[in-house]
Amino acid sequence: MTDPVLVERRGACAVLTLNRPEKLNALDGALMDELDRATRAVSEDPDVRAVMVRGAGRAFMAGGDVAAFHANLATLARDFPAMGQSFHASVKRLRTMDKPVLACVHGAVAGGGLSVMLACDLAIASRDALFSLAYANIGTSPDGGSSFTLPRIVGLRKALELAFLGERIGADQALELGLVNWVVEPAELEARAFDVLERLAAGPTFALARTKALFNETWERPLAAQLDAELAAFTRCVETADFAEGTGAFVGKRKPGFTGR
Repeated sequence: MTDPVLVERRGACAVLTLNRPEKLNALDGALMDELDRATRAVSEDPDVRAVMVRGAGRAFMAGGDVAAFHANLATLARDFPAMGQSFHASVKRLRTMDKPVLACVHGAVAGGGLSVMLACDLAIASRDALFSLAYANIGTSPDGGSSFTLPRIVGLRKALELAFLGERIGADQALELGLVNWVVEPAELEARAFDVLERLAAGPTFALARTKALFNETWERPLAAQLDAELAAFTRCVETADFAEGTGAFVGKRKPGFTGR
């Protein structure tokens, strides 16, 4: 049996590959559990400075394993909460881990796959990618945090349109809506994705982690509290070796060599 999620290290980068290609990487209990374990492992590894999530085969992730859900209708309501907790732990970890996370997507990016992509900090898409919230098409509501992330990216009305109608949109429209950061030709996807990933890993990752936390938490804070949080985060960054390196490189007119410390 192949592992549902492959974990590969490339220097300071970790690559998580969803690995049910024969099912378009659709979520089942095993994949949810393994994604939970894999995200925990890279989150807790101090040597990992940036993370990529991608899919094996013809798609990033085509949502939940609908055939498996239907085959287990009699017990699904009983069993799904435990599976869903694993999935949601992964989503929360992608969203909050103190290192940048890049989604590299192609083919179907549907349902839970869209939720996973939205939980990542940045996303690069192949021009062949097709995006759909899809939950309404099988008679359910969203999970995986998409009801949180999607309205914040595209606005409430557009989010409801995507959720209610379950229609697919192409990569160029996803770029226009802000769902992804870059769209590239299929043959260029891997090289461009690793270029971005390596740039993230070479950055001041302590400061990037503080930036990520500030942006994630801004929705729950009034301006005065956000300003206080910014001041505290900036002060913590000033104490790092990366700040000394970055300011020294600026003054010395050279490229900085950040270490994340």
